[in-house]
Amino acid sequence: MSRLSLFNSPLLLGFDHFERALDRVAKATADGYPPYNVEQVGENALRITLAVAGFTMDSLSVQIEDNQLVIRGKQEEDKDRVYLHRGIAARQFQRSFVLADGIEVVGARLENGLLQVDLARRVAASRVTRVEIRGEAEESAGAKGKRST
Repeated sequence: MSRLSLFNSPLLLGFDHFERALDRVAKATADGYPPYNVEQVGENALRITLAVAGFTMDSLSVQIEDNQLVIRGKQEEDKDRVYLHRGIAARQFQRSFVLADGIEVVGARLENGLLQVDLARRVAASRVTRVEIRGEAEESAGAKGKRST
């Protein structure tokens, strides 16, 4: 079955990397652990909050790999404990978020079982570039001038 592409318009040139990023996001969201929120905390600020109860700062890592924010957690099994009932599993996770151009990770903090990662969007100055349009006469005169020298 063929898939309909969002970016197959002839007016959208060079957006194939966005389509690949969307594919990565779709694959990454298949696992729902740990649960998370994404909230806007300012005009150009976002916060990702993950519920990571039972994890310590040493068992969590926050990294930027290419244009992805990757959060990993790994809990070690306590071999000395004897559980009569085990409802809270010690498990590891990896949660990835694709970052758009201009999004930077400002910091992260762990508080009350919640890992908060703050992001900021750089406000880019708009750029306007003028492209010179040359006519046929200019091109042929330029070519003649190059031949005579």
